[in-house]
Amino acid sequence: MSLINFTNKGIYCKQGNFYIDPWQPVDYAVTTHGHADHVKWGNKHYLCHELTKPILRQRYGLEENVQTLPYHQTININGVKLSLHPAGHVIGSSQIRLEYKGEVCVVSGDYKLEYDGISTAFEPVKCHTFVSESTFGLPIYHWEPQYQIFEQIKNWLSANNAKQKTSILIAYSLGKAQRLIKNLAGSYPIYVHQSVAKLNEGFVKAGINLPETITITPLIKKEELQKGLIIIPPALADGKWVKSLIQPATAICSGWMMVRAGRRWRSADAGFTLSDHADWPSLLEAIKATQAEKVFVTHGYTAIFSKYLNEIGITAEEVNTKYGSEENDDDNQIKQNEIS
Repeated sequence: MSLINFTNKGIYCKQGNFYIDPWQPVDYAVTTHGHADHVKWGNKHYLCHELTKPILRQRYGLEENVQTLPYHQTININGVKLSLHPAGHVIGSSQIRLEYKGEVCVVSGDYKLEYDGISTAFEPVKCHTFVSESTFGLPIYHWEPQYQIFEQIKNWLSANNAKQKTSILIAYSLGKAQRLIKNLAGSYPIYVHQSVAKLNEGFVKAGINLPETITITPLIKKEELQKGLIIIPPALADGKWVKSLIQPATAICSGWMMVRAGRRWRSADAGFTLSDHADWPSLLEAIKATQAEKVFVTHGYTAIFSKYLNEIGITAEEVNTKYGSEENDDDNQIKQNEIS
């Protein structure tokens, strides 16, 4: 008996007659989190964590057809027991636990194990079948503790300030930007693109307190921006607006910065390895904690990671899905070079 099938619309639970993070419109969609590669507009009904609903409202205008659950509460959908469990990826991100006639399956969505101070910390869930991402499923990806990364960023900001440079951090609007705001507030005024400001409103409506930021508009003088810290999404990284600033210094905040060559991506001046995904050791730790008999590996280094799992005695299979990068998520939300 299998609780999930991988179809051309997405991950389908036949017994419950619902999909998890479908990439085509369906009648009933269970949503792991608010990034666009996991949310399809046009579903008749959505089920998500209660902290995800404000994000869906802010980004996609979803409201009346969105049902919510807190973590750990179980509901019954056509005989399938369903509950949500913290994934630690971004605000409201959830692992979807399904149980039917004693069989337990967990679809994890995206996840990370290090607590970031905003998202509810990841919790392992025991199951027979586990669906795992593999975005950073190579041994080279091994994150430093978050506090060390923020110390590196603070030192970079201080050096830029001494040289009268304008500091620009490039980070995804949902998740990464809020981590930067929370951990860098105090030393400099923080200016954010309107896409970040809009999502910050969703965080506040969800009961998450964030330090004060200033939304960038054409009325703000470049001399003022020079004295602060700017956070913009990747879609604007190479735009004319950034180049028009006074001595702009750009830094990308992403797990891809672990690879040295990645620091030259888009001609950025610096790169900081800050990720909302699990690194190689954390992927292995999470999977082993589930005690799953079968692991399906999705989006990322699926072939390499599933091969390694099989080699260490964990039965695994790679699966092709349409989940992708949060960078695409931002690109879909923002018009290139838009500062208005």
